[in-house]
Amino acid sequence: MPELPEVETLASDLNRLLAGTPSRFSGTGALVSSVEVGWARSVAMPSAEALAEGLCGRRILDVSRRGKFLQLSLSGPTYLLVHLRMSGHLAVLPQCAPPDPYERVALCLADGRRLVFSDPRKFGRLYWLDNPDLVLGKLGPDPLADDLTLEAFAGLLHGRRGALKPLLLNQAILAGLGNIYTDEALHRAHLHPLRKATTLTGPEIARLYSAVRDVLRQAIANRGTTLQDERFRDAEGRPGRNRDNLQVYRRKGEPCLCCGTPVERTVVGGRGTHYCPSCQKLDGAQCTVVGGKVNA
Repeated sequence: MPELPEVETLASDLNRLLAGTPSRFSGTGALVSSVEVGWARSVAMPSAEALAEGLCGRRILDVSRRGKFLQLSLSGPTYLLVHLRMSGHLAVLPQCAPPDPYERVALCLADGRRLVFSDPRKFGRLYWLDNPDLVLGKLGPDPLADDLTLEAFAGLLHGRRGALKPLLLNQAILAGLGNIYTDEALHRAHLHPLRKATTLTGPEIARLYSAVRDVLRQAIANRGTTLQDERFRDAEGRPGRNRDNLQVYRRKGEPCLCCGTPVERTVVGGRGTHYCPSCQKLDGAQCTVVGGKVNA
């Protein structure tokens, strides 16, 4: 957390707030007037000092997403990549906003606003570089990319002997999925998280492909998932609306919304994992939906 839908929400907001309209100063895109670094280790590349000096005078021309990374395209051209990891967040704040106790880096803009990177757990990282592929080139394809066809998705799984959940979480295979949406996609596809990729049939691969894309699109439409004990907010401080659409994640002991069986929790690859033992049978028994319920 945050995962692809939350990062996509932030990218869209930041693009609108920072790059989408002409500045009242000459030119288009917010102008960085100074940089404040409160915790130097938040800057992974090149250094806190180089970042603070090098970003001054640059404009934010575009904000986009690649996997779970935010990519700010700056004049120069150079690029600022932000990996939020467990608890990182970016917000555009007015000059009069109260201080954030978890602020790690702030870009002070010429119009008085501040682009603030906050991170309670200090795992998030910033990268300033000329070529974003130095970091992003290691990522697998985006789950929502137009060129990730069913055939291409099947090719990603071909020959892989691991369990489905760790494979889907592997950013070098598929970039953007995390714990929430992997659990949700596997439930929607009626596949157990420990199922071996090599055992999937063609129809099961097709179900998983559609499920991954559908849960991500739904979450993006709902502007991300904000959980009771987590702090995701959009770039203007509003929570996401997708929590009510979660079918299994963080619902241990509650009835499956498809069949009524209590949702179970286990640990797969070191990650807490939620699934329905009736809808997601480990033996791969086929499930059919009848009258809104899943029957094996």
